[in-house]
Amino acid sequence: MGILIPLVSVSAFWAIIGFGGPWIVPKGPNRGIIQLMIVMTAVCCWMFWIMVFLHQLNPLIGPQINVKTIRWISEKWGNADPSKLIDN
Repeated sequence: MGILIPLVSVSAFWAIIGFGGPWIVPKGPNRGIIQLMIVMTAVCCWMFWIMVFLHQLNPLIGPQINVKTIRWISEKWGNADPSKLIDN
């Protein structure tokens, strides 16, 4: 249920911009281009938002590091001693 409110509200906002925006463009030689720009802007902004929103619901898991690689990194970089990291 928590996902539904932002999904509907943001989608409705961009639908209003995409469908209502072209109606407020004044008549002129470039009216069709301006209307197209408003619609395309609304579509692109909504698509960007929906992709980011949905990717946050199921984030990718980081790569699995081989134990041999972890040991090599530990050897080259050195082990961090937690007691030395705290200022006394």
